[in-house]
Amino acid sequence: MPKVVDPAARRDEVVDAVFRVVRRAGFEQASLRNVAEEAGLAIGSVRHYFDSHTDLMTFAMRASIDRVSARLVERLGPLLAATGRDRGAGNVELMLSELLPLDEARRDEAAVWLAFTTAARTRPELQPLAREAYDGMRRLVRRIVDGIARHRPLGADAGVETERLAALIDGLTLAGVLHPERMTPELMRDALRRHLQALAEPRP
Repeated sequence: MPKVVDPAARRDEVVDAVFRVVRRAGFEQASLRNVAEEAGLAIGSVRHYFDSHTDLMTFAMRASIDRVSARLVERLGPLLAATGRDRGAGNVELMLSELLPLDEARRDEAAVWLAFTTAARTRPELQPLAREAYDGMRRLVRRIVDGIARHRPLGADAGVETERLAALIDGLTLAGVLHPERMTPELMRDALRRHLQALAEPRP
């Protein structure tokens, strides 16, 4: 009997292979052929789902966004159930930590995000999804900043604090991908924790 292939599972295999190739060799090396070899598949199996390198990379980036979003949703329940200082500290830190390259899976996602975003600067067909990822992260951060502001005054307006926190996350992610031996998971966690603590401190 012919082998039954689960299309969703096959796409996940290909996406995981894209992540590994991008992390190891860069965006442009994640060709259909190289990704097929990485996944242990015939190139025809990859072409069955993706017509081009752009289709493949866009799908991988979308999968990365979906995976991060799913983890954020898991963190949202405890955050909404918490109140007061608990909501502004540990649970917020855990949620935002999902955006940082703290382990192998998140490093791969971050590497794809960085490669895709850099490529989108000069490739218009990639820009809508790059903007969606950018805007989505800032909407999340703004909601967190607004939640903190409901309990204590901020030293600056919420828009500025949103950009400060988003810039911290972007910077930690960039350094964590490019210099993992120096920007360790512990250092990233400490930097995020201290920023959130300072943001949540009562202001005169």
